[in-house]
Amino acid sequence: MTALVLGHKNPDTDSIVSAISAANLYRERGIDAVAAAQGAPAPETAFVLKQFGLEAPEVVTSVAGKDVYLVDYSDLAQAPADFSGCKLLGIVDHHKLGDVTSDCPLECWIQPVGCCNTILKLMYDYFGVKVPEKIAGAMLCAILSDTVLFKSPTCTDADRKAAAELAEIAGVKDVEALGMEMFKAKSNLNASPRDLIFRDFKDFDMSGKKVGIGQLELISLAMVTPELKAELKAELARVKAEGRHTAILVLTDIMKEGSELLVVSDAEDTVRKALNADANSWMAGVMSRKKQVVPPLQLAFKA
Repeated sequence: MTALVLGHKNPDTDSIVSAISAANLYRERGIDAVAAAQGAPAPETAFVLKQFGLEAPEVVTSVAGKDVYLVDYSDLAQAPADFSGCKLLGIVDHHKLGDVTSDCPLECWIQPVGCCNTILKLMYDYFGVKVPEKIAGAMLCAILSDTVLFKSPTCTDADRKAAAELAEIAGVKDVEALGMEMFKAKSNLNASPRDLIFRDFKDFDMSGKKVGIGQLELISLAMVTPELKAELKAELARVKAEGRHTAILVLTDIMKEGSELLVVSDAEDTVRKALNADANSWMAGVMSRKKQVVPPLQLAFKA
């Protein structure tokens, strides 16, 4: 049976490129595997795939009865609804360990680095497999995206090393220029408020409360007009009403290196206090949902 290599819901660049790079590595190891995704590529990801001549993975919404490798997550809330019916074979991830379980031993690669593709580069090296040039370029872009051009507090020396080696393989001379082109594509606001919220959105179980957190990374928050901000806040209220205790949108300014918080919650004061948002909802230095938003919220909801 061909195994699916599958990233999380509302896939970002790291999720989709991880599926592509991991599936290639598994095949090189003699494992029948194919990349899949739980959604179409967002603008930044579409730019990356076009830049390096790669096809977007097939969109898959059901995995019951299939063999599955997970990349870039291990939380059930980010998996297909029928995930319990699949056979989980492995995980490659750089987030906290989630709540997925398995009926058989797994091949797990979980490291506290800034990007899943950094771990995959380590895996390529470990198994002695050469990274193809096109895939190397996409993996480099995934690292640039997840580490916000190495500015994120999640960025490690391993990420910088992997990026340098992948750039050499891909023949990329100006890494920063490539990163800026990516973020220009990512800053495309030509979409509905709902699509913008769900462009990079994840649900979390926090002490029994469903908390949804989206992040929109932009070259400048000046791009978000007061009218658009009001529309985003109104749509966020509708997102919360879909069975969530809290719905959050983190608007990140990659040049100013900080974020603005939009929140609709049954405990809004708790959320704002946990994230140290000021009176204007600005969070100086906050760039990472994984490291600077999710952990303090989990602690706050445990209290």
